[in-house]
This record gives sequence, C-alpha cells and structure tokens, in this order.
Amino acid sequence: MSNSLNGKVALVTGGSRGLGAAVALALADEGADVAITYEKSKDRAEAVVAQIEKRGRRAFAFKSDQGNPSNAKPLIHQVVDRLGKLDILVNNAAVAWQGRKIDDPEIDNSAMDRQWAINVSGVVANIRAASNVLPEGGRIISVGSGVGTRAGFPGTADYAGTKAALIGYSKGVARDLGPRKITVNVVQAGIMATDMLAGSEDKLPASILDLHALGRIATVEEVAAGIVFLASPAASYVTGSVLDVNGGYLA
Repeated sequence: MSNSLNGKVALVTGGSRGLGAAVALALADEGADVAITYEKSKDRAEAVVAQIEKRGRRAFAFKSDQGNPSNAKPLIHQVVDRLGKLDILVNNAAVAWQGRKIDDPEIDNSAMDRQWAINVSGVVANIRAASNVLPEGGRIISVGSGVGTRAGFPGTADYAGTKAALIGYSKGVARDLGPRKITVNVVQAGIMATDMLAGSEDKLPASILDLHALGRIATVEEVAAGIVFLASPAASYVTGSVLDVNGGYLA
C-alpha cells in the first residue's frame, strides 16, 4: 500500500461482489474512501462496507438500479452528500447475457434491451452526472471487455456491442473533459474467477483458455490492479485509452 489515493473519494458501481468488490477494497487499500452500489445484494454490500471500514476508510452502500438512467444524478448527489465530494468514478456494474445468436427464435430481446440499458445507458448517465461534480484531475474508469474489440465466438453480439460503445463514448468524453485534467479510460477485462465461476475454473474448456495468450483466466485482483493504476496519480497522462487486462485475449 502506498496511500496514493489518500483523501480521495471513489464510487464503484456494482461493488457488492466480484470485480466491483475487489476494486472497492483495492481503492481503500490505497487510501480512498469508497461508496459502492448494489441492486439486490444488500447483505453482501454491507459486508464490503465493513471490510473497507476495517481498513480505516469511510464507506457507504447505495441501492441503485443502473438500468434506470434517472437514478444516476440522485446517486451522485448521495455520494457527495455523505462523503463530501467525488474524485473517482468506476463504472463496473454490468450484465453479460450471451449464448444465443440474434436470429435464434428463442432469444430474449427484452433482456438484450435491458442489457443495453445497464451496460451503456446507465454508464452514460453516471458519467454525465459525475462530470458536474468531479474536480480537476478527477478520474472516470469504465469496465469493458475484450469481447468489445474481438467477438471471438457466436452469441455475443449485444454484449459485445455494449462494451464497444463504452470505448467510443469514453474517447469522446476524454476530449470533452480534458481541459479540466479529468482522465477517462476503459479497462477491457477478460474472463475472471468471479463467484459465478467459483470452483469451476479448472473445468473451462481448452478452447476458451486457448483464446488467452497466458492460457488462464484472470483473478479479480489482477483486473482491479489495472483500475487502481488508472485512478492513481501515476496515470495522470493517460486518457482516452483502453487498457487490456485480459491475459492476451487480443494478442
């Protein structure tokens, strides 16, 4: 720990589990006070808050449905009201509904529309709201996916599209907010050992592992480290960029 983020306030959406929880804890380890959001996992969110507080940092959990963009502005205001300001926004909350081709009669198009709302519209709304309160030198980091650049298999069109959209939007926002020294970047994560895969990582087919140059999936801590770097003073000259933390999926 270097306390490089001492005195900073971060918001991590979807911070009650998986990568979001790992990011929240990693930011706290670097000295930041951290707010997280959750939609259904209140108990898990409170557990993450407790872990952050044990590190001597302030923490709050807010219930918020990212699929409803109208929630963004009230959420940002809640964070500022409770923690005094906002320096770092990490757009982590997302869903990944894949597996059916777009011409499959069984595809649930309403679910695909909901995926776009959560993965894109909600993120855009968060960024718009946060842009009005972030100080000079603030940070915006959105979690993308290697699939957003390389749709390596069928059944990923909508998910890949949502993640590709984050890249274009973030590059545009980087231009808009550059004069205020606010950096805007995307971390393209690969397959991670989240709770959804717990205990079954070694059962992934070789065809999936072979897509990665390193031949394995990531830990959430490895991906969180990339996000913390972009939030840190060391990344003050990195903006409008895509950081691939996916074991060479795009190699």
